[in-house]
Amino acid sequence: MTYITDKNIKNKDFSVKALDLADYENCNFSDCIFSGANLSGYNFEDCSFENCDFSNTKITNAAFKNVSFKNCKLIGLQFDECNPFLLEFSFDGCSLNYASFYQLKIKNTRFNRCTIHEVDFSETDLTKAVFSECDLAGAIFSCANLQKADLRNSINLVLDPEQNKLSGAHFSLDMLPGLLGKYRIKVD
Repeated sequence: MTYITDKNIKNKDFSVKALDLADYENCNFSDCIFSGANLSGYNFEDCSFENCDFSNTKITNAAFKNVSFKNCKLIGLQFDECNPFLLEFSFDGCSLNYASFYQLKIKNTRFNRCTIHEVDFSETDLTKAVFSECDLAGAIFSCANLQKADLRNSINLVLDPEQNKLSGAHFSLDMLPGLLGKYRIKVD
């Protein structure tokens, strides 16, 4: 496989002409369109993506090792299908609506100012994850590990404390209705 390192890739539309299949290391992608593309089997290590559109991109067995996404559209991405080996990424100002992180081990992951509507975090290990200023409307947390996670500055969180591991997790008082919703308790 081809090895590409230290490249800045700007304003490319990979939904029309595919990105060269390669191992990408220390590359920066900005203002690129990957929407509907097939990135299955690609490897990205120490890469950054800024203002990129990945809507409905196929990422089966793609590797994301220390990858940052900033102001990207990641709608409908099935992160649970990517390569779990050394999987590590962060999200800043991204739209992750309808994505899936099902059963992934993504400890210490940072989600900053993200829209995370209807995202599946079922059985996901989010130990020490940080959700800062995120909108979690409709996000699914079922049998998730949120131990020592920080969700204090986020909104629209609904989860069942009996179905998730929450020891040491941080929540704000405003989140109390979302944590007690199953009990039909009204908090004023």
